[in-house]
Amino acid sequence: MAKSTTTWLATATAWWLCAGAAAATDPEKAFIADLVSRHGFDPAWVERTLDGARHDERIIAAITRPAEAMPWHRYRSIFLTDDRIDGGVEYWRRHAATLLAAEEAFGVPPHVITAIIGVETLYGTHTGKYRVADALKTLGFGYPPRADFFRKELEQFLLMAREEGMDPLDPLGSYAGAMGQPQFIASSFRAYAVDFDDDGHRDLWGSDADVIGSVANYFARHGWTKGAPVAVRLSGDAARLGALASGGSKPDRVLADIVEAGVALPESVDPGQTAVVIGLQQEDGPEFWAGFDNFYVITRYNHSNLYAMAVFQLAEAIRQRHAGGDQALQ
Repeated sequence: MAKSTTTWLATATAWWLCAGAAAATDPEKAFIADLVSRHGFDPAWVERTLDGARHDERIIAAITRPAEAMPWHRYRSIFLTDDRIDGGVEYWRRHAATLLAAEEAFGVPPHVITAIIGVETLYGTHTGKYRVADALKTLGFGYPPRADFFRKELEQFLLMAREEGMDPLDPLGSYAGAMGQPQFIASSFRAYAVDFDDDGHRDLWGSDADVIGSVANYFARHGWTKGAPVAVRLSGDAARLGALASGGSKPDRVLADIVEAGVALPESVDPGQTAVVIGLQQEDGPEFWAGFDNFYVITRYNHSNLYAMAVFQLAEAIRQRHAGGDQALQ
């Protein structure tokens, strides 16, 4: 056995014996002990990282008031703006070759990739002001409603930092620990980020190619179907449509059954498709949409129908304006 390995084992064993009693009552010590046991982390490195991260009450405050709690008409007004549409057109033009390459590789069209980046970080201009380590430590050990989830993300983040050779106290992100232009959480980074510019690194902060390729790969891996529809507006009696809306996002009804209930579909829509009926609250009452499998794929990025609809409508507005038309904002 190499001397360095022997030294590390001796150090880890000594740490383990000293930490054992503390781990029984200290969640952070228990977390470190688990990482050392399952992933072979240097305990001193993990301890230094957690000691260097700080609890931030602003993060707790932010996570208790997510934008998805808004009604649709307010949520939509955040993302469907002329500036964001124009920014998407410019982003598409600037990265046209890379977006085309991503579409060829993964089947996801440029306007959808662009809209995700536009909704998440306004095309990379707002990638987050919190240290990711601070966010994940705060939520993993100071936010009981979702502590288990965020401790798992902290574990994934430390694995990611080790794999990518980065200092875990450096990256900035959102209050929930989402990172880079596409706002991947650590588990998504490890599973779906790609080195699309072939430079040997997955960089979701500074490499537009890696950002574009990673978003496209995420969608492809979650079942995006090239050329398939995303959503269509439904018309009919509001009470009847409301009764059809399940509140979910996964397609659960054959459109032919919806038509039999007195709902009108656009002529271009195949009534044999499966969809979910989605109700969205406008200022003057609800509006209803049918969301297809590709709509459900968008909700795998963020489990909110409001989010997925904002991405879809922004993508369509960008596509139309890029083609020389316009998308009236209502």
